[in-house]
Amino acid sequence: MITKLLRAAEWAAFQAAGEFAGSADDLRDGYIHLSPPAEVDATAAKWFAGEAGLMAVTFDADMLGDALRWEPARGGVLFPHLYRPLRLDEVVSATPCR
Repeated sequence: MITKLLRAAEWAAFQAAGEFAGSADDLRDGYIHLSPPAEVDATAAKWFAGEAGLMAVTFDADMLGDALRWEPARGGVLFPHLYRPLRLDEVVSATPCR
């Protein structure tokens, strides 16, 4: 399983549209940043400090296909990067993060 942290407005837009092309950071970088389970808390602390209303949206990495690549990021840790939009029917769970 892998997780995308979404702000409340991003989650609402994702639900309304049925797909999510990415946050401003994702669009700038050319892929959707996702986190493995062990890195979700660190990602939240680093990139979403002080923000309320975050949703942890979980996906089955095996179901995202060839567009998902595990690439080195923070400290050389491999992070999942998705080179296509996420689809709502791929969501395994969505839970409030903080």
